[in-house]
This record gives sequence, structure tokens and C-alpha cells, in this order.
Amino acid sequence: MSTEFRRASPADHPKISEAIQTWWRDSRTPEQARELSLMIPRVFLEHFSGTSTIVTDSDGLAGFLVGFLSQDHTDAAYIHFVGVRPDLRGHGLARKLYEDFFATVRAADRTVVRAVTSPRNTNSIAFHRHLGFAVLDPGEGDIEQLARMARTLG
Repeated sequence: MSTEFRRASPADHPKISEAIQTWWRDSRTPEQARELSLMIPRVFLEHFSGTSTIVTDSDGLAGFLVGFLSQDHTDAAYIHFVGVRPDLRGHGLARKLYEDFFATVRAADRTVVRAVTSPRNTNSIAFHRHLGFAVLDPGEGDIEQLARMARTLG
């Protein structure tokens, strides 16, 4: 199946919001999935479109990555949210989204990429470790319940 990678735009917001509410149905209630979709407000796509990616195929939205360059840490970038349509998981699309982001980050002279995930999401943690991320804080006892990770780019 052929995929097309492009930079995100504010017009992508409804598709991303709907995808989150649909693609995460297997692990959340509809209300929890709706709340999760609120983590990507439209303003993110207005101000971070140059570092966020949309992937489409013949069936529509195939995946997305919303990330940005840190304003406070001039060596760092942050991956805020990544999604891959369930039927495409396990085929390397998430890896390609991350590699695209790494290339964007390198071009901006950033050397560190940070990300977070739920400490209970062992698949996500394993995926990040496979991509070279180190778990800096497993999130146990943290009020936000987030596992914090980072990868240094070579």
C-alpha cells in the first residue's frame, strides 16, 4: 500500500481528533478516548506544523506525529503524540514517523528528543527503547503517571 507523508496543517485537526477517538477504542472507553483527543488542540497544528507529520493512504489518515522544538531547551525536541491506524500497526509506519521527526530535529541542530507515555503502556516503552530511547523516569508515583524518555541523536 502506498503512503504519502506531508507536514500537518490546522485543517488536519478534525481527522486527528476523530482518529484518536476511534483508534484507541480498544484500550479506552469512548469518554476516555474523547478526553485523550483533547491532548491535541488545533493550536498545536497552527504553531507546530513544520515539525508535525501526517501520513495518508488510499483509506485516508494512516498515521500522524505531533512534535515540536523546545523553546526552553535549545538542544531538545519533544514528541507530543503519535498515532497509527490499527490495521497498519506493526508494519514500520511509526518508525518512519519517528525517523522523519529525527531528520527534522537534526536539521534544526537539536540533539535530544524527548517523549512520554503511560508507565502501563509496556508496548510503547518497548517501542521507544527499540528506537534508542532511555527511560529517564518510569513514572511510578508521579502524579501525572507518565514515563519520561529521551534519545540522543547521533
